[in-house]
Amino acid sequence: MSNRREFIVQLSLGSTALVAGSAAMAQGAMVSETDPTATALGYKADASKADKVKFPKFAAGQNCGSCQLYTGKAGADAGPCALFAGKQVSVKGWCSAYAKKA
Repeated sequence: MSNRREFIVQLSLGSTALVAGSAAMAQGAMVSETDPTATALGYKADASKADKVKFPKFAAGQNCGSCQLYTGKAGADAGPCALFAGKQVSVKGWCSAYAKKA
């Protein structure tokens, strides 16, 4: 009888952990500047640190928050980007794929 009780307790704990893990995954991890895609695109979490020599099309005022590829909520510090599936970028970030929102 105690084995069944233990099983029920473990099952409920496991379910709780699974739900918590799913919520964390839904938020997505931040993309790292060392991520291969991020490196290739010159992604910087702080747009002011973009390599202006390597990426001459960078202009002051450009950032992920004003890019068409950024789909984060207004006022958020970070959000999803179409280029980095399952990861979030900083709203203050920048990469060479920047395309101003219409």
